[in-house]
Amino acid sequence: MKTDLPITDLFTGGKPLRSVEFFPPKDDDGWKQFSRTAERIASIKPDFVSITYGAGGSTRDRTDQAARILREEMGFLVMPHLTCAGSGQAEVLEVAKHFHECGFRNIMSLRGDPPKGETSFQPRDGLRYGSDLIRLLRSSMPDLCLGAGGYPEKHPEAPDMETDIRNLLEKVEAGADFITTQLFFDNAYYFRFVERCRAAGIDIPILPGIMPVLSYKQIQRFTDMCGASLPESLKSKLAAVQDSPDDVQKVGVQWAADQIEELLKAGAPGYHLYILNRANATLALVEALGGKTE
Repeated sequence: MKTDLPITDLFTGGKPLRSVEFFPPKDDDGWKQFSRTAERIASIKPDFVSITYGAGGSTRDRTDQAARILREEMGFLVMPHLTCAGSGQAEVLEVAKHFHECGFRNIMSLRGDPPKGETSFQPRDGLRYGSDLIRLLRSSMPDLCLGAGGYPEKHPEAPDMETDIRNLLEKVEAGADFITTQLFFDNAYYFRFVERCRAAGIDIPILPGIMPVLSYKQIQRFTDMCGASLPESLKSKLAAVQDSPDDVQKVGVQWAADQIEELLKAGAPGYHLYILNRANATLALVEALGGKTE
Protein backbone atom coordinates (compact mmCIF):
# COMPACT_ATOMS: atom_id res chain seq x y z
CA MET A 1 0.00 0.00 0.00
CA LYS A 2 1.19 3.49 -0.86
CA THR A 3 2.36 5.54 2.10
CA ASP A 4 2.26 9.31 1.71
CA LEU A 5 5.20 11.65 2.02
CA PRO A 6 5.02 13.84 5.15
CA ILE A 7 4.34 17.45 4.21
CA THR A 8 7.16 18.54 6.49
CA ASP A 9 9.56 17.17 3.86
CA LEU A 10 8.16 19.62 1.31
CA PHE A 11 9.08 22.65 3.40
CA THR A 12 12.75 21.77 3.03
CA GLY A 13 12.60 21.72 -0.77
CA GLY A 14 13.66 25.33 -1.24
CA LYS A 15 10.55 26.54 -3.09
CA PRO A 16 7.30 28.05 -1.83
CA LEU A 17 4.47 25.57 -1.46
CA ARG A 18 1.00 25.86 -2.95
CA SER A 19 -1.84 24.03 -1.22
CA VAL A 20 -5.58 24.00 -1.84
CA GLU A 21 -8.47 23.27 0.51
CA PHE A 22 -11.61 21.37 -0.52
CA PHE A 23 -14.73 20.53 1.46
CA PRO A 24 -16.79 17.31 1.11
CA PRO A 25 -19.94 17.73 -1.04
CA LYS A 26 -23.44 17.24 0.36
CA ASP A 27 -25.25 15.65 -2.60
CA ASP A 28 -24.81 14.05 -6.03
CA ASP A 29 -24.64 17.39 -7.84
CA GLY A 30 -22.00 18.51 -5.34
CA TRP A 31 -19.92 15.41 -6.00
CA LYS A 32 -20.00 16.09 -9.72
CA GLN A 33 -18.82 19.65 -9.18
CA PHE A 34 -16.21 18.42 -6.71
CA SER A 35 -14.72 16.04 -9.28
CA ARG A 36 -14.76 18.66 -12.03
CA THR A 37 -13.08 21.19 -9.76
CA ALA A 38 -10.44 18.69 -8.64
CA GLU A 39 -9.63 17.81 -12.25
CA ARG A 40 -9.16 21.48 -13.09
CA ILE A 41 -7.13 22.19 -9.95
CA ALA A 42 -4.79 19.34 -10.90
CA SER A 43 -3.59 21.52 -13.78
CA ILE A 44 -1.87 23.93 -11.35
CA LYS A 45 -0.10 21.04 -9.60
CA PRO A 46 -0.60 21.95 -5.93
CA ASP A 47 2.01 20.50 -3.61
CA PHE A 48 -0.78 19.13 -1.44
CA VAL A 49 -4.51 19.50 -0.85
CA SER A 50 -6.63 19.27 2.27
CA ILE A 51 -10.21 18.18 2.83
CA THR A 52 -12.31 19.56 5.69
CA TYR A 53 -14.16 17.68 8.42
CA GLY A 54 -17.60 19.00 9.41
CA ALA A 55 -18.59 20.34 12.80
CA GLY A 56 -18.82 17.52 15.28
CA GLY A 57 -17.60 15.03 12.68
CA SER A 58 -20.78 15.56 10.64
CA THR A 59 -18.98 14.87 7.35
CA ARG A 60 -16.83 11.99 8.57
CA ASP A 61 -17.80 9.51 5.84
CA ARG A 62 -17.85 12.16 3.13
CA THR A 63 -14.44 13.43 4.19
CA ASP A 64 -13.11 9.90 3.86
CA GLN A 65 -14.70 9.48 0.42
CA ALA A 66 -13.42 12.86 -0.79
CA ALA A 67 -9.92 12.15 0.51
CA ARG A 68 -9.85 8.85 -1.38
CA ILE A 69 -11.02 10.51 -4.61
CA LEU A 70 -8.42 13.26 -4.34
CA ARG A 71 -5.64 10.79 -3.54
CA GLU A 72 -6.45 7.71 -5.59
CA GLU A 73 -8.21 9.18 -8.62
CA MET A 74 -6.54 12.60 -8.87
CA GLY A 75 -3.10 11.74 -7.53
CA PHE A 76 -2.91 14.54 -4.98
CA LEU A 77 -0.96 14.42 -1.74
CA VAL A 78 -3.92 14.72 0.63
CA MET A 79 -4.16 16.05 4.17
CA PRO A 80 -7.54 15.16 5.70
CA HIS A 81 -8.81 17.40 8.48
CA LEU A 82 -9.74 15.86 11.81
CA THR A 83 -11.52 17.61 14.67
CA CYS A 84 -12.34 16.59 18.22
CA ALA A 85 -15.55 18.63 18.55
CA GLY A 86 -18.31 16.28 19.64
CA SER A 87 -15.97 13.28 19.76
CA GLY A 88 -14.14 11.32 22.43
CA GLN A 89 -10.64 9.85 22.24
CA ALA A 90 -11.75 6.43 20.99
CA GLU A 91 -13.77 7.89 18.13
CA VAL A 92 -10.99 10.28 17.11
CA LEU A 93 -8.40 7.50 17.16
CA GLU A 94 -10.67 5.23 15.13
CA VAL A 95 -10.81 7.86 12.35
CA ALA A 96 -7.09 8.64 12.54
CA LYS A 97 -6.11 4.95 12.47
CA HIS A 98 -8.35 4.41 9.46
CA PHE A 99 -6.55 7.17 7.58
CA HIS A 100 -3.21 5.78 8.73
CA GLU A 101 -4.06 2.25 7.55
CA CYS A 102 -5.02 3.69 4.15
CA GLY A 103 -1.55 5.25 3.83
CA PHE A 104 -2.34 8.84 4.74
CA ARG A 105 0.45 10.35 6.81
CA ASN A 106 -0.75 13.97 7.07
CA ILE A 107 -3.64 15.22 9.21
CA MET A 108 -4.81 18.77 9.83
CA SER A 109 -5.57 18.63 13.56
CA LEU A 110 -8.20 21.11 14.74
CA ARG A 111 -10.50 21.49 17.72
CA GLY A 112 -13.39 22.25 15.35
CA ASP A 113 -16.71 24.02 15.73
CA PRO A 114 -19.59 22.80 17.91
CA PRO A 115 -22.00 20.32 16.27
CA LYS A 116 -25.08 21.74 14.57
CA GLY A 117 -27.59 23.03 17.10
CA GLU A 118 -24.97 23.74 19.77
CA THR A 119 -23.69 27.24 20.43
CA SER A 120 -20.68 26.46 22.60
CA PHE A 121 -17.90 23.88 22.56
CA GLN A 122 -18.47 20.99 24.96
CA PRO A 123 -15.28 18.93 25.46
CA ARG A 124 -15.53 15.15 25.62
CA ASP A 125 -13.14 12.67 27.14
CA GLY A 126 -10.40 15.22 27.84
CA LEU A 127 -10.36 16.70 24.33
CA ARG A 128 -10.91 20.37 25.13
CA TYR A 129 -8.42 22.06 22.79
CA GLY A 130 -6.65 21.48 19.50
CA SER A 131 -3.50 20.83 21.53
CA ASP A 132 -5.24 17.87 23.23
CA LEU A 133 -6.04 16.35 19.84
CA ILE A 134 -2.49 16.88 18.60
CA ARG A 135 -1.02 15.34 21.74
CA LEU A 136 -3.29 12.28 21.37
CA LEU A 137 -2.42 11.77 17.70
CA ARG A 138 1.31 12.32 18.25
CA SER A 139 1.47 9.77 21.07
CA SER A 140 -0.62 7.22 19.16
CA MET A 141 0.91 7.56 15.67
CA PRO A 142 4.33 9.22 15.90
CA ASP A 143 4.95 9.09 12.14
CA LEU A 144 2.04 11.41 11.33
CA CYS A 145 2.70 14.93 10.08
CA LEU A 146 0.29 17.14 12.01
CA GLY A 147 -0.90 20.55 10.89
CA ALA A 148 -2.39 23.11 13.27
CA GLY A 149 -4.47 26.23 12.76
CA GLY A 150 -3.36 29.77 13.60
CA TYR A 151 -5.20 33.09 13.64
CA PRO A 152 -3.32 36.21 12.48
CA GLU A 153 -6.13 38.35 13.90
CA LYS A 154 -6.71 36.21 17.01
CA HIS A 155 -9.05 33.29 17.54
CA PRO A 156 -12.57 34.65 18.14
CA GLU A 157 -12.75 32.94 21.53
CA ALA A 158 -9.33 34.10 22.78
CA PRO A 159 -9.40 37.07 25.20
CA ASP A 160 -6.30 38.62 23.65
CA MET A 161 -3.49 37.95 21.19
CA GLU A 162 -0.98 37.03 23.90
CA THR A 163 -3.24 34.26 25.17
CA ASP A 164 -3.86 33.04 21.65
CA ILE A 165 -0.12 32.80 20.93
CA ARG A 166 0.42 30.87 24.17
CA ASN A 167 -2.31 28.45 23.13
CA LEU A 168 -0.64 28.04 19.73
CA LEU A 169 2.70 27.37 21.42
CA GLU A 170 0.99 24.60 23.37
CA LYS A 171 -0.08 23.02 20.06
CA VAL A 172 3.52 23.13 18.87
CA GLU A 173 4.82 21.64 22.11
CA ALA A 174 2.18 18.91 21.79
CA GLY A 175 3.64 17.92 18.41
CA ALA A 176 2.33 20.14 15.60
CA ASP A 177 4.65 20.19 12.58
CA PHE A 178 3.41 23.29 10.77
CA ILE A 179 0.72 25.97 11.00
CA THR A 180 -1.81 27.04 8.40
CA THR A 181 -3.45 30.37 9.14
CA GLN A 182 -7.04 31.42 8.98
CA LEU A 183 -7.83 33.67 6.00
CA PHE A 184 -6.78 37.32 6.14
CA PHE A 185 -6.79 40.23 3.70
CA ASP A 186 -4.17 42.52 5.19
CA ASN A 187 -0.66 41.06 5.12
CA ALA A 188 0.39 43.22 8.05
CA TYR A 189 -1.59 40.90 10.30
CA TYR A 190 0.36 37.87 9.03
CA PHE A 191 3.73 39.57 9.42
CA ARG A 192 2.96 40.63 13.00
CA PHE A 193 1.60 37.17 13.75
CA VAL A 194 4.80 35.50 12.57
CA GLU A 195 6.90 37.94 14.62
CA ARG A 196 4.88 37.15 17.74
CA CYS A 197 5.14 33.43 17.10
CA ARG A 198 8.91 33.56 16.66
CA ALA A 199 9.29 35.67 19.80
CA ALA A 200 7.28 33.06 21.71
CA GLY A 201 9.54 30.25 20.52
CA ILE A 202 7.32 28.91 17.74
CA ASP A 203 9.76 28.02 14.97
CA ILE A 204 7.75 25.70 12.69
CA PRO A 205 6.59 26.83 9.20
CA ILE A 206 3.59 29.18 9.13
CA LEU A 207 1.65 28.87 5.87
CA PRO A 208 -0.58 31.89 5.13
CA GLY A 209 -4.20 31.15 4.22
CA ILE A 210 -5.65 33.17 1.34
CA MET A 211 -9.21 33.29 0.01
CA PRO A 212 -9.97 35.02 -3.30
CA VAL A 213 -13.22 36.94 -2.80
CA LEU A 214 -16.06 35.58 -4.95
CA SER A 215 -19.02 37.37 -3.36
CA TYR A 216 -19.16 40.58 -1.34
CA LYS A 217 -21.97 39.37 0.95
CA GLN A 218 -20.40 35.93 1.34
CA ILE A 219 -17.01 37.27 2.38
CA GLN A 220 -18.67 39.55 4.92
CA ARG A 221 -20.30 36.49 6.51
CA PHE A 222 -17.02 34.57 6.50
CA THR A 223 -15.02 37.37 8.08
CA ASP A 224 -17.66 37.90 10.77
CA MET A 225 -17.58 34.18 11.55
CA CYS A 226 -13.80 33.75 11.78
CA GLY A 227 -12.83 37.14 13.18
CA ALA A 228 -10.96 38.39 10.10
CA SER A 229 -11.28 41.96 8.86
CA LEU A 230 -11.69 43.51 5.42
CA PRO A 231 -9.45 46.50 4.65
CA GLU A 232 -11.43 49.62 3.76
CA SER A 233 -9.76 49.83 0.36
CA LEU A 234 -10.90 46.27 -0.48
CA LYS A 235 -14.39 46.99 0.85
CA SER A 236 -14.76 50.03 -1.39
CA LYS A 237 -13.54 48.15 -4.46
CA LEU A 238 -15.96 45.30 -3.81
CA ALA A 239 -18.86 47.59 -3.00
CA ALA A 240 -18.40 49.41 -6.30
CA VAL A 241 -18.87 46.20 -8.30
CA GLN A 242 -20.94 44.04 -5.91
CA ASP A 243 -23.78 43.60 -8.44
CA SER A 244 -21.41 42.09 -11.01
CA PRO A 245 -20.12 38.63 -9.98
CA ASP A 246 -17.48 38.68 -12.72
CA ASP A 247 -16.12 42.03 -11.58
CA VAL A 248 -16.19 40.96 -7.92
CA GLN A 249 -14.10 37.94 -8.84
CA LYS A 250 -11.64 40.10 -10.77
CA VAL A 251 -11.20 42.38 -7.76
CA GLY A 252 -10.87 39.40 -5.41
CA VAL A 253 -8.37 37.57 -7.60
CA GLN A 254 -6.16 40.60 -8.09
CA TRP A 255 -6.21 41.39 -4.36
CA ALA A 256 -5.22 37.81 -3.53
CA ALA A 257 -2.48 37.83 -6.18
CA ASP A 258 -1.03 41.04 -4.73
CA GLN A 259 -1.14 39.52 -1.26
CA ILE A 260 0.67 36.38 -2.34
CA GLU A 261 3.40 38.26 -4.22
CA GLU A 262 4.13 40.39 -1.16
CA LEU A 263 4.04 37.41 1.21
CA LEU A 264 6.47 35.36 -0.85
CA LYS A 265 8.85 38.28 -1.31
CA ALA A 266 8.89 38.62 2.47
CA GLY A 267 9.82 34.95 2.91
CA ALA A 268 6.50 33.16 3.53
CA PRO A 269 6.94 29.40 2.95
CA GLY A 270 4.12 29.32 0.40
CA TYR A 271 0.37 29.87 0.50
CA HIS A 272 -2.79 27.91 1.20
CA LEU A 273 -5.89 28.64 -0.91
CA TYR A 274 -9.42 28.43 0.43
CA ILE A 275 -11.26 27.77 -2.84
CA LEU A 276 -14.80 26.75 -1.74
CA ASN A 277 -14.73 23.88 -4.26
CA ARG A 278 -14.57 26.33 -7.17
CA ALA A 279 -11.86 26.33 -9.79
CA ASN A 280 -12.37 29.49 -11.87
CA ALA A 281 -11.02 32.02 -9.39
CA THR A 282 -8.17 29.72 -8.38
CA LEU A 283 -7.01 29.22 -11.96
CA ALA A 284 -7.37 32.95 -12.64
CA LEU A 285 -5.29 33.67 -9.53
CA VAL A 286 -2.48 31.34 -10.57
CA GLU A 287 -2.54 32.89 -14.05
CA ALA A 288 -2.32 36.38 -12.52
CA LEU A 289 0.70 35.26 -10.51
CA GLY A 290 2.38 33.86 -13.62
CA GLY A 291 5.62 32.16 -12.71
CA LYS A 292 6.18 34.28 -9.63
CA THR A 293 5.25 31.53 -7.20
CA GLU A 294 7.28 28.75 -8.76
